Amino acid sequence: MKEMVELIAKSLVNNPDQVNVEEERTGTTVVLKIHVAPEDMGKVIGKQGRIAKAIRVVMKAAATRENVKVIVDIG
Repeated sequence: MKEMVELIAKSLVNNPDQVNVEEERTGTTVVLKIHVAPEDMGKVIGKQGRIAKAIRVVMKAAATRENVKVIVDIG
């Protein structure tokens, strides 16, 4: 799942080399923290958070296949 989020984030930003995704697993919960360059933060979040919400929806769908709960944190 980490690779999927990283691929999505790198395709959205101008500086793909500065995209970093951290994955923390705690039981059946996975927390994915996306770190991007400050100037690319708006591109990952989108207008009114639409892109961030879409990323969360895609990851939630992927998480149901693995029977885990996923939390996507952008910061």
